Amino acid sequence: MKRILTGTAGIAATAIMLAWPIWAIGAEIPVEGALTIEKTIHLVCENNHTLKAGSDEVRAADARITQSRSAYFPQISASAGYTYLNPVPEMSFFGTPMLKFAPNDNYEAKVTAKATLFDFGKRGSTVDLAKTGKKTAEQSLEISRRDLSFQAVQLFYGVLFLRESIGVEQKEIAALNKALEFTTKRYQTGAATKFDVLSTDVRIAAAKSKLLDLRHELLRQELTLRRLSGMEDNLPLNIQGSFAVTRADRNNAELVTLALNQRLEMKLSVENETAARQRRSIAMKNGLPVVSASASYGVTNGLMPDINEIRENFAGSLHLEVPLFSGFKTSAERQEATALMHAAANRKFDTELQVKNDVEETIHALKTASEKITATEVQVQQAKLAAEHARARYENGMATVLDLLNTEASLSEAELAKLRADYAYVMNNYTLKRATGEIFW
Repeated sequence: MKRILTGTAGIAATAIMLAWPIWAIGAEIPVEGALTIEKTIHLVCENNHTLKAGSDEVRAADARITQSRSAYFPQISASAGYTYLNPVPEMSFFGTPMLKFAPNDNYEAKVTAKATLFDFGKRGSTVDLAKTGKKTAEQSLEISRRDLSFQAVQLFYGVLFLRESIGVEQKEIAALNKALEFTTKRYQTGAATKFDVLSTDVRIAAAKSKLLDLRHELLRQELTLRRLSGMEDNLPLNIQGSFAVTRADRNNAELVTLALNQRLEMKLSVENETAARQRRSIAMKNGLPVVSASASYGVTNGLMPDINEIRENFAGSLHLEVPLFSGFKTSAERQEATALMHAAANRKFDTELQVKNDVEETIHALKTASEKITATEVQVQQAKLAAEHARARYENGMATVLDLLNTEASLSEAELAKLRADYAYVMNNYTLKRATGEIFW
């Protein structure tokens, strides 16, 4: 029983940490009808603020693509100004000013367009990097959605598990109460001892203590599930589901191949590696020449022959910039980008190994749970038969109260073991879906 409570407590603790942002700022919504696993996952995906933040990050990444594309367009600006100069260049004869070459009051207004003509593909690499950033944001959002959905699955089936566990404990307590009633009657007639009555009382007290622990843990998980899905506290948690899952043989090689193709972590590692290569491409082009041009049109004074007349003017330029020395900054940027590219490749390889291990481990756990289901079904049948015989023998005076209590405890443990195996098989099914990248949300 400690293993049951430890496992369910771990599930609740994980979900509580994940659901904390929702507790702080989430809005509760009413839920009509039975709460199925599909509806639970849908509620979590619709109401979780972490996912809403991820959607905003995707939109921000899309805006960065537009920002990077702006380098292909001319940058147009308008300006106007006034400048007072004194003294100004002038020609004089015998100390008397005769001709000014510039006015004291200078006015200027113009529109200027600047554009990069050629930069060896640096702008294109920047746009590609922004596109990869959007894909990375989308993959990260999907990973968050998957993980939240898996937490919802854990909570949903955790509540079902605890409710059925409570039913098993209640059935054991009912059987023990019936045994206590019969033992008390036998004690009153002298056919049983006080020790038999006390032993039965102790077993009932222990069973009730387990029942209280299960009910407390059930309350914690129900509260967490409500908060994670945004449900109102005053509505009944009408969960509808079961541990019935169709068992099927799995091909390890096919599942590993499937996982490597569609696992979200693999897709994210590919995007990270692509981004690292694009950053290296940009770094390698940082030291190359850049050709740019500019043109401006406006009005100004100060032009000969009448320096005070406001006249139209046009200016155009072609500019070549060749970096010669940047204090070793360019070479260091290239070294950094190359190292990060190699690091991304190593992380991708490590992700491949992790994905393979996850699939193989989950398949083994799934097979183990399936075998446990078969074994525990036999144990439950045997324990039920043993309990029936023990009850009949005890009522006929052919068995001790200790024999009866032990068989009742064995029946309860066998039913809980069967329930644990069912729960493990269902959760391993979802774990395998997550490991192979199958969408269940």
